[in-house]
Amino acid sequence: MSQTKISNIESGKLTPAIVDVELILDALGAEGPLAAEILALARSANTEWQDHWSSRRRGLDKKQNELARLEAVSTEFRYFLLSMITGLLATPEYVRASIADVPGDQSKTIAKKLERQSVLVNPEKRFTFLLTEQAVRWPLLPPLEMAMQMDRLVSVSRIPNVRLGVIPLGGHIPEQPLNTFTVYDRRLATVETGTGALILRDHRDVNVYREDFERYEGYAVWGDDCRSLLHDWAMIFTRQRQ
Repeated sequence: MSQTKISNIESGKLTPAIVDVELILDALGAEGPLAAEILALARSANTEWQDHWSSRRRGLDKKQNELARLEAVSTEFRYFLLSMITGLLATPEYVRASIADVPGDQSKTIAKKLERQSVLVNPEKRFTFLLTEQAVRWPLLPPLEMAMQMDRLVSVSRIPNVRLGVIPLGGHIPEQPLNTFTVYDRRLATVETGTGALILRDHRDVNVYREDFERYEGYAVWGDDCRSLLHDWAMIFTRQRQ
């Protein structure tokens, strides 16, 4: 480990990762209860909780700025969408409906969510979106608008640096996913809950979610098979409209 990195950790300019702390403890020969306590503190320092109420007080447009900065410095993105469609894939109508329960004027938030979608066509980025059938078909919008949202997913799936897969509910899936999550490179994972989001920076946590994602990928349909499925679901919504 470089002297510069040690100095930045000592001065508080850099939060050490768990592996950094393990290396320092090993170099110092530290062990026992004190070492265990230090490792626990390091793990806490690499975990952040962002509750929905704080985000709403600050303004949801500020959250969009944070996400845009994170997308700017990341290259490889993995989205596991358990129950809803994420903003990068959403139509304006879906974006509006997804924050309809937030009081006040949300026009800035909607505009910034839609503006962030331009990152999808950046050839230096790689995106993999993995959606459950429930996430795709949850009727957040009236039938005709849901059919348009299906068309939007088909269009995004054709972008060269985007992979989009859907896990159908048929068959046997011996997995028990509990949360929507996103993995940015190997640096960070965000895990969404009903009241907020966990921000995980410990490499062990990030690797667990990467491994979960790889397992779930095996149950999904991709490419033309995925687009055919989306088309069929869009037709179901269209017939409901008629």
